[in-house]
Amino acid sequence: MQWDWSAVADFMPDFWRGLLVTLQALVLGSLIAFALGLFWALAQRSALRAVRWPVQMFTEFIRNTPLLVQLFFLYYVLPEWGLTFSALTTGVIGLGLHYSTYTAEVYRAGIEGVPSGQWEAATALSLPRTRTWSAVILPQAIRRVVPALGNYVIAMLKDSPMIATIGVLEMLGEARQFGSETFVMTEPITVVGIAFILIAYPASLLMRALERRLVR
Repeated sequence: MQWDWSAVADFMPDFWRGLLVTLQALVLGSLIAFALGLFWALAQRSALRAVRWPVQMFTEFIRNTPLLVQLFFLYYVLPEWGLTFSALTTGVIGLGLHYSTYTAEVYRAGIEGVPSGQWEAATALSLPRTRTWSAVILPQAIRRVVPALGNYVIAMLKDSPMIATIGVLEMLGEARQFGSETFVMTEPITVVGIAFILIAYPASLLMRALERRLVR
């Protein structure tokens, strides 16, 4: 099989446009996942059952249903209830919401890993509960879980082609559209695959280096 470099050149403008969309969805989805995940983790530690149980049931439901189903629900079902978002916004929300339930477990493990002596010291100093969380517990917990959070960012990157199913032309979506218009699939799909490797593999190495640094 002969490699068609002209097809690669023709695809590159579409590729860069798709890459920009992929990175946009990844960054915004990660921010939502990190913020919501922390909220879920703290809510599940609430002394109020009326808060704790609904959050636990909701996060379990999200974790145990496919991301694709959730994207379809957000994009096709919510408009029937009067909530309509653009395809990209829906994709960002879907990715962020889905991965927030996993980051919540990461935060939970980090919080539970803080030595009990830190809680006792904060109590002995009569620190307010909000001050205990913001100045003592969360800084230590988050420091412990940064590598795990980074791994979920990489996982989100690999799941980002899912948003093409609701009409978002990220990298793979652009490749498929280019292929359907030109009947050339090998070159664009290969370029996208290489791009994912060039982004994900260095990022995974960075996470490993960060993990080694933080556990010292």
